[in-house]
Amino acid sequence: MFGDQALALIVESKRSSQTDTLYKYNDQLVRNVQLEIRTLQSDLQKTVGPDINALTPSQQVLCASTMYHIAIRRNKRCLLAYHAHRLERLKQLYWSVGGALPHILTDPEIRSKLSPHEVDFLRSYNSSVSDIRNEVLDVLDLAQGITVPPKDMRVNVVVVRECGTVQTESGTFAFKLGQRYQAARSHVEHLIVQGYLEVVP
Repeated sequence: MFGDQALALIVESKRSSQTDTLYKYNDQLVRNVQLEIRTLQSDLQKTVGPDINALTPSQQVLCASTMYHIAIRRNKRCLLAYHAHRLERLKQLYWSVGGALPHILTDPEIRSKLSPHEVDFLRSYNSSVSDIRNEVLDVLDLAQGITVPPKDMRVNVVVVRECGTVQTESGTFAFKLGQRYQAARSHVEHLIVQGYLEVVP
């Protein structure tokens, strides 16, 4: 039936939103929908072909061509919705790790779910964000995921993921799993956002 595979892409996107999970890019299903669009276009041309120059096409040709045209448009909209949903999920993922693209691309679990075009998009998006970030860095750090302003300039943190030795403006920290440290929030904010450190009272 026309549109069943395109509908499967929409169902997958909805399921992804409901479970807050990025699923593997469904290349096979996308290709099948593209093939169906080409087949529908070919059928449309065959249907309209004999009456293409007629001033008033027959009712049968008019109905058939309308059906093909609507099916083609629906499949295209489903493809666009699927890809728009995935791009939004990728942007959310990018900002959830504080704009650290290497953190995303070196994670084999995440990387295996991305298509080559999505990797290119992330690189391009990161480049654009870096350009903007460089222009406003002295005023605003775009990578900080702060929704509530901090009350103190210094924070107590505990290491929840191994991150090794980190060089900050206030010195070098050899972060060890489970250890507590006190540091300037601005120096370790990116590690907090990326999930290496956790703020403790």
